[in-house]
Amino acid sequence: MQKQVVVAENAPKAIGPYSAGVKIGEFIFTAGQLGINPETGNIVNGGIETETRQALKNLRAVLEAGGSSLNNVIKTTVFLRDMNDFKTMNAVYAEFFTENFPARSAVQVARLPLDAQVEIEAVSTING
Repeated sequence: MQKQVVVAENAPKAIGPYSAGVKIGEFIFTAGQLGINPETGNIVNGGIETETRQALKNLRAVLEAGGSSLNNVIKTTVFLRDMNDFKTMNAVYAEFFTENFPARSAVQVARLPLDAQVEIEAVSTING
C-alpha cells in the first residue's frame, strides 16, 4: 500500500511539518484539527462551542478532500484544554455525528497548539 497525502483546500494549512491527512489503503488518518478559520489562519473567537464547531468543519473538509466523510469515521480523539468543557464540546459534536457514532476518546491536555481549547483527530474509511 502506498501512502497518499490528503490536501484539503477548505481546511487550514498545517502549522508544522505534517499533513492534514494521510490516505493508505481504504483508510484516512487525520491530523488533529483545531478551530482555525481557514481564511485567516487564526483560532476563531467565541470559546469552546465555536472552536469545536470549526474544528469539526475542518475535519470534515480534510475527510472530504480524501474521498471520505464524517459518516465514515470509525474513531475520533478529542483533546480538551479543560475537561469542564466536555459537556459543551459534546453538544456540538452531536450536531456533526448524529447516528452510527464512531468510537471516541476524550482527554484533557496541558496545552494545545496556538493555545486552542480543543483539537479533534479521526480515523475514517473511504468506502463506509
